Amino acid sequence: MAKKSCKQIALAQNFLRSSKLVRSLLDTSSIASSDVVYEIGSGRGIITAELARVASKVVAIEKDPVLVQKLRERFQDVNNVEITEKDFLKYRIPKGEYKIFANIPYNITADILRKILHEPPAPSEAYLVMQKEAAEKFSGNPRETQFSILAKPLFDIQIIRELRRTDFEPVPNVDSVLLHIKKRRSALVSEKDTFLYRSFVRYGFSRWKNSLKLIFKPIFTYGQWKHVSKDLHFPVEATPTKLTFEQWLGLFECFKQRVPGDKQAYVKR
Repeated sequence: MAKKSCKQIALAQNFLRSSKLVRSLLDTSSIASSDVVYEIGSGRGIITAELARVASKVVAIEKDPVLVQKLRERFQDVNNVEITEKDFLKYRIPKGEYKIFANIPYNITADILRKILHEPPAPSEAYLVMQKEAAEKFSGNPRETQFSILAKPLFDIQIIRELRRTDFEPVPNVDSVLLHIKKRRSALVSEKDTFLYRSFVRYGFSRWKNSLKLIFKPIFTYGQWKHVSKDLHFPVEATPTKLTFEQWLGLFECFKQRVPGDKQAYVKR
């Protein structure tokens, strides 16, 4: 009995209450009749049903076998809905153009975001209902985080809608939003520089020192740092989260231009 209880808690999810609300959220998206859309954690199928009205194909991925059975019964006569019993984190998405629209389980939000953003093939767009605090972290709003700085060369990430707690059943004790992730047509960091960029950002966020001036002391002289901070319009004593994404990009470009030799050696942990 205890095992069953733990499993129910692990798969627990706050479901959207209203089909009207789901339609309203879909109206803010770009999902159209030509799109293949993946849904993560389909639950009772309230989003699945609305997606089926607007998308070419809906792949509903659900981990709970009880819910999977109910979904298959509900959508057995809906030709453009495919129900897949699988843990999304272990599911391999086939190559091809696709989008994601989902109300994701809050307890595995970070793992889902990492998979979407860093495991190919990436979606052209993703719309995710999630906890507001987490969405702010991933989108870098109101201030950038290591996660947002690492993701933004490839993706534009923004909160596009706030929801009420009473929009869910059961009612959660946290605020929720709709997060929009859109893959950029052209990456802002070249493929050959991607590993170096990630190492550089992680180095900047992982040092115990507070200011970037001290963190990057082995890389930039004080004179160089003053010049760079002036050019990029940030304070000399700025900390990692005080820089905007654009300033981080500029700082990385300065690093590439000013540091001679094996640049990777400078940012090894």
